[in-house]
Amino acid sequence: MTACRLAAIALAIATAVGCSRWKSAPALPSRHHLTLDQLLVFSDTALPKHHRLLEELRTQRSLVSTRLALPLTEEPIHVYLFPTSDRLESYLNVHYPSLPKRRAFFVETDTRLNVYAYWGDRVAEDLRHEVAHGYLHAVVPNLPLWLDEGLAEYFEVSRGQSGLNRPHLDQLTSNPAWKPDLVRLEQLRDSGEMSQIEYAESWAWVHFMLESSPLRLQVLQTYMQSLTRPHGHRPISELLLRADPQAAQNLLDHLAVLRQSLQ
Repeated sequence: MTACRLAAIALAIATAVGCSRWKSAPALPSRHHLTLDQLLVFSDTALPKHHRLLEELRTQRSLVSTRLALPLTEEPIHVYLFPTSDRLESYLNVHYPSLPKRRAFFVETDTRLNVYAYWGDRVAEDLRHEVAHGYLHAVVPNLPLWLDEGLAEYFEVSRGQSGLNRPHLDQLTSNPAWKPDLVRLEQLRDSGEMSQIEYAESWAWVHFMLESSPLRLQVLQTYMQSLTRPHGHRPISELLLRADPQAAQNLLDHLAVLRQSLQ
């Protein structure tokens, strides 16, 4: 995996910041603005409306909705593209001092869905990941942490690769001591509890359900739909075990087949 990124759910950071410090912080990019369906993209450098990456992010909206059988929503996702990593870091240090240092972030507050990133060598991967968080949270505000990250790791992969995140596959299949444990992932409540292996396993379960069989895909879609309702959803581990009693072993077999296909 690359740098792990944080999906901040209903982030509340009560930090006392003096007025002078707020004034010294870099402003959000705002000179140029593009509206791409649900995305509101802000930058200080003009971007063409039909930029390849921006069109991919726009298309990702329908992809997330279709693959997960979720409704579309019009809730805006504000995407702020800083010109450099230093500008982004300076802004986040003032406004979100508790966040670790990362290339990009998705932050959900009570009123807004925001993505912060900078235009670097890996901006495409970063934006696909963070914007996926935005699309998901616009419909499913209480998404379990592992599933939130696993889905974002799946959708960060460029089109045409069926969500195959090669670094995650390499990490899992090269570690003979690793065993899948979905129930353990479901207990995670804070991104600080997630190491690289938890991100990789989260991706693996998502890829397994999305790509291995219609029955497992239906389990995931049914569970995602249940999360849009206030009450009444059961852990997905229970639903998957009922549909596939050998899910853990079948996941290992799925990863082995993926590995073989790349050789």
